[in-house]
Amino acid sequence: MADAVVPGGTTQTTGNGYDGRGASACSDVSESKTPFDYGRSAELFPTRSRKPRRSPLSYKRFDTAAAAVRFAIEELPSELLLGAYLQVDEERFGSDGIRRLYDSARYPLKRRAASQG
Repeated sequence: MADAVVPGGTTQTTGNGYDGRGASACSDVSESKTPFDYGRSAELFPTRSRKPRRSPLSYKRFDTAAAAVRFAIEELPSELLLGAYLQVDEERFGSDGIRRLYDSARYPLKRRAASQG
């Protein structure tokens, strides 16, 4: 195992599905041996915005992964989603993985209606 710098400048030991290329290289929803459990608690780590803000969004903990996925896709500004990752137990999902979880037929929450024009 080796150390790699992940979004936010922290160090992460590589291994267990994390190859050091950033959060987008995290777990692939389709490769999972067991169905993803949207009821587990989850932590969301958005990337840092390059635009200064009065109250920057940072780490957020959710009671369910479903709520975290919904927040990431429906509420998080797109510039913060790119490079963000969701951690559920020992599994990490980058922005692409979060999108796949949201788009999955197994996603348990009602999705926001798509904008018209």
